[in-house]
Amino acid sequence: MNFTKNDIVGNIVAQNYKAAAVFKRREIDFCCQGNRTIEDVCGRNLDEIDSIINELTEAIATSENTVDFQSWPIELLTDYIEKKHHKYVENMTQEIKPYLDKICNAHGENHPEILKIRNLFLKATGELAAHMKKEELILFPFIRKMVVAKEKGNCIDFPSFGGLVNPINMMKEEHNDEGEYFREIATLSNQYEPPADACNSFRTTYSLLRGFQDDLHTHIHLENNILFPKALLLEKEFN
Repeated sequence: MNFTKNDIVGNIVAQNYKAAAVFKRREIDFCCQGNRTIEDVCGRNLDEIDSIINELTEAIATSENTVDFQSWPIELLTDYIEKKHHKYVENMTQEIKPYLDKICNAHGENHPEILKIRNLFLKATGELAAHMKKEELILFPFIRKMVVAKEKGNCIDFPSFGGLVNPINMMKEEHNDEGEYFREIATLSNQYEPPADACNSFRTTYSLLRGFQDDLHTHIHLENNILFPKALLLEKEFN
């Protein structure tokens, strides 16, 4: 796979998820802001562009296998996202909240940043829960309905929201909001680096938050860069 400065970051990861490690290491957002080119994320710095291209080439060349989500049928993607990532959000939200409460009570006076982190996490996960329900009850069922209609050669009645462009744009906007919440959490937590006086609960909380953010990045990437483009292409077959 050959890379150029004009390649879109999100498309690169969609084609081969090994590239995600390069962007994560450089703190380049390939999910919420995945529509930028390599040149864009490097600020037109030629040395930086060459460096990233070399790292990407090396990462892709490794023998380690990764899941080729791009080749998956669209209905399998919706099932996977819902059963893996949506379920992860639900479970980990409930696991992380008590830890945040505990360290806020024990360390909030000396570390007021964790009070802000808790507020951001509660706001982010509350909005994310509502976001996922819209996908599970409205968007994903319609995508699956299109798949069945195509297989049977049937026409399809479009729902009250019309085409997919508007709801998908809404989902992507909400993804951007989630990305911003967790960028702020990462900054407040010094990139999830516990302070010197952190207890085990403090360290565990930051580790769980980092894991939550990493899963969210993958979750959003699968939707923004793979599922949504596939859904829009499928919809065109009924127009």
